[in-house]
Amino acid sequence: MAHVPSFPGSLETPNAQSLALQACDDVEALHVVQRAYACLEKFIGPQHPRDAEDTAPDRTEISALMALVNEELQRRIGAADATMQALRVALSGGALPAS
Repeated sequence: MAHVPSFPGSLETPNAQSLALQACDDVEALHVVQRAYACLEKFIGPQHPRDAEDTAPDRTEISALMALVNEELQRRIGAADATMQALRVALSGGALPAS
């Protein structure tokens, strides 16, 4: 995965290529959160009833975990959105809006 520093607060204006690389990183970050959700689904709905007894988290634990995953997902969606908006501006030849 390519890594380009996040543009907010950066001293140099990113070009379309660096923004496209950042967008790829942002999408990969969203895939990581999606895999976390898939993992949670396996915990919540075990395939064998006896497995549920061994790995059954309580509602408070599940709620805390879901809150953390949701917060991270929102942060990553925000980062991807900001990158895509900056890419749109860069491709149109305009200046980046002040943050």
